[in-house]
This record gives sequence, C-alpha cells and structure tokens, in this order.
Amino acid sequence: MSITCQITQHDKEMLCRKAPEFSAIVARFPEVSGFDCTGDLFYALVESIISQQLAVKAAAAIFGRVEHLLGEISPGNLLAADNLQLRQCGLSQRKIDYLRGIADASLSGRINFSDLAEKEDSEVIATLTTLKGVGIWTAEMLLLFALGRPDILSYNDLGIRKGIMALYNLDELSQSDFEFYRKRYSPYGSLASLYLWKIKDGGLCVK
Repeated sequence: MSITCQITQHDKEMLCRKAPEFSAIVARFPEVSGFDCTGDLFYALVESIISQQLAVKAAAAIFGRVEHLLGEISPGNLLAADNLQLRQCGLSQRKIDYLRGIADASLSGRINFSDLAEKEDSEVIATLTTLKGVGIWTAEMLLLFALGRPDILSYNDLGIRKGIMALYNLDELSQSDFEFYRKRYSPYGSLASLYLWKIKDGGLCVK
C-alpha cells in the first residue's frame, strides 16, 4: 500500500531559511508538494534491482511481466519462480541471482524488511548494502522514494552533484565540500534533492 510523503510550505520555508540560494527555485516550482512511496521496502528493492541500468519504459515493462508471472512480489514467489520464465520476462541471470539472494535473506530471517524499515537511515543503508547488487546509492534512493525519509542527499547521485555545482557555479565538487552542503540543508536534505534534480535538468539558469 502506497503512502504519500507530504512536503509542506513550512518545509520549503525552512529550507530557504537555512539555504537562501534555494529561494528562486522554490518559487519557480510551487507544485513540488510531495510524492508517493510504496512503504514496502522488499517490494521497492525488487523493483529497484529490476530497473538497474535500464530506461524507465523498459524497466516498467519488465517489472510488469515479473509481477504478472509471480502474482505477488514476495520472497517465496521469487524463490519458487522458474528461472527460464524469469529470463523470458527480460531479466538477466545476474539480476535473477540478485533477486533470489534478496528473497533468501528475507525467508532465512537474515533481514526482516518490515523491521528494517523502522530503523535509522544509517542502519538501513548498512544492512541493505550487505546484499549483492545493492550499493549505497540504491539504499539511499530506497530511503527517499520507498520510505519517504526527509533528510536524504546522496553524494553517489550524479544529478544531485551536478545540481549543487550549477547552483553555486562550481567547476568541481569534492566529497568534503558536498558534506558541507549536506549539513547546510539538513534536516531537509530530501527536499533539497528534489530541487537539485530540477536545477540539474535546467530549472535554474546560473549567470
């Protein structure tokens, strides 16, 4: 069941108070008011693995076929699925192995995805990245778009780094400099991320 991560006017005002350089982009995009989250970490992780290195339409088509094949995205159904049928859905063998590994971690009790969703951001990242096929960026995007966590700003996301560089007219951005901005935007890092993606896509012209 999906949940909506609400972004309030107060959140926007507080971000602009901490980092006034966001004022122009916030005013330009008043429609930024929230986004839907699955709230289901296991489901979202399966979708994320399937989508890796694929265009949005291709990923959606493959995920749809997998979901139709399984009937329900669950650890048991993933482990029971026929390998050939999963390949026919459009999955590579590597992704099938990743998905089976995730399913096994759940069924074996090594990872309780429901309980994990209630943990601190750092613990979620540390646990998810023990799984093959799951890097820090994937874990951070799950925190943001699956669980709706409010303070996610990913150094591993090229779009966010490009957005910061455009906002401040920088030629380069070191990880230590990025950390300065992360602290500057906190605890509104997720909101800053949404606007930085818009800046990267041309939402703000830097003179």
